[in-house]
Amino acid sequence: MRQAHLYACLRLFYQQKKEEMILRKVMIQLGNRVSRRAFQIRQALTNRSGEGFVDTAIKILMAVVIGALVLAGLYALFDETVLPTLTRRVQEMFNYAG
Repeated sequence: MRQAHLYACLRLFYQQKKEEMILRKVMIQLGNRVSRRAFQIRQALTNRSGEGFVDTAIKILMAVVIGALVLAGLYALFDETVLPTLTRRVQEMFNYAG
């Protein structure tokens, strides 16, 4: 009886130690993840390489100019070709006299 009680106590002790080791392992892994993420954030914030302001400004300016040219071309096309034809067709469609 006494030996069974001793084995039960030892089993409980080892189970608690096992749980403590698992918890310690999880906490270490969590700490490593946090440290790694903090390092990545610090590296990203102190990174001086990459695209500069001048490059970005040139790209934006090019997009605006190309967009304006496309809009001007569409406006000229609609103003000279499509709208007069469309206006004439609508007037013919509603001209019941003849």
